[in-house]
Amino acid sequence: MKTKDQKDSPMNQLLEQKQYFNLPKAGELVKGTVISAGKNEVHLDLNGIATGIVRGKERYSEAEQYRNLQVGDEVEATVLNLENENGEVELSFRYAGRQKAWQAIKDLEKTAAILEVVISDANKGGLMVKVEGTAGFLPVSQLSPEHYPRVPGGDKNRIFEILKSYIGKKFEVKIIDANEEEDKLIVSEKAAWEETQQDVINKYKVGDIIEGLVTAVTDFGVFVEFDKLEGLIHISEIAWQRIDDPNDFIKVGQRVKAEIISIENSKIFLSIKKLQQDPWDGLDKKYQLGQKIPGQVIKTNPFGLFVEIAKDIQGLAHISQLSEKPIANIDDFAKAGDKFDFYIVSMDPKNHRLGLSIVKPQEEKPQADRRVEQIETPAEKTEAATAKDEPPVTPEPSAASIEPAEIPPAAETPKK
Repeated sequence: MKTKDQKDSPMNQLLEQKQYFNLPKAGELVKGTVISAGKNEVHLDLNGIATGIVRGKERYSEAEQYRNLQVGDEVEATVLNLENENGEVELSFRYAGRQKAWQAIKDLEKTAAILEVVISDANKGGLMVKVEGTAGFLPVSQLSPEHYPRVPGGDKNRIFEILKSYIGKKFEVKIIDANEEEDKLIVSEKAAWEETQQDVINKYKVGDIIEGLVTAVTDFGVFVEFDKLEGLIHISEIAWQRIDDPNDFIKVGQRVKAEIISIENSKIFLSIKKLQQDPWDGLDKKYQLGQKIPGQVIKTNPFGLFVEIAKDIQGLAHISQLSEKPIANIDDFAKAGDKFDFYIVSMDPKNHRLGLSIVKPQEEKPQADRRVEQIETPAEKTEAATAKDEPPVTPEPSAASIEPAEIPPAAETPKK
């Protein structure tokens, strides 16, 4: 049992101050004061508990705070080892910088902050950047409309040349994926652009008519820039007629008017044909089923011919409707530019569908007429016999109930 004097001794008082024995663990971030700073090593006082040392490659970090250290500066370091060969705590600025950087990155991701980065390099998939000294990646798909490399035909080498031209330039981005364990950092310029343009987008609504500049023509449609925004005119919204190549109708640099038909977040969809009269309106009043009309083949297909019968009015003549004989190769039968007379076999103006045939369709007789042809009554047989100068058969009173097969044959008139 300790006496009162023992409890009050300086040693016991020191032992009771637990903070002196609250030593850090390996991997923890600790604060220290610089007591000496050389080119290859730095000594830190760790709150009087121990002396730490940072040396070799652990001395260097890309973080600005570790450059030009002076005695008395307070810095943070990561514990590598609690005791080295000299009894000092082995520390690292390099790991400390990484820990601090990833914490800052996570905060930026959480707050969805827009930050400025410099493009350091490029590959065929995107651009390399650095955020808080940590390497990140900006995929091509996450570029803003201004920087997205739209190249006719998707030439990968040309796309790569455009991406390389961005090296050294500053882009505004948002962090969209940060995973320290996988050392993965993905940023998006498009996400930052969408946020800054939202106020502009909110000015527009479906049905508005815009005028803009064609910035790119692709296989699937046309991109138009207006009011620092970008809209897409899908190939099906360029014109009422069938289009195989948008380049045949619109060129880059051309100014066009279009109607907004849909707004989905930052995606704006446009239509040129909505501003034009639908040529199919009233088609069923101009043409009738079975009518024979001239038409010109505009395209062949294994299953038939695409035919134009009037401006912007096209129909399909199925291969089975082209000849009464089987057709092995439709290209041997017709080619684009050929003219034929066609019969209209089906018509749906609302859905822009028109069925055509070179073979004349067979006229179907009314169902009542077909029944008359198929069923003869006893009276009709009597009339037929009279027409042949044969004496009519007088049916018995109950003949109405006798089946035609049970009526006895009429006697032949003797020949003179």
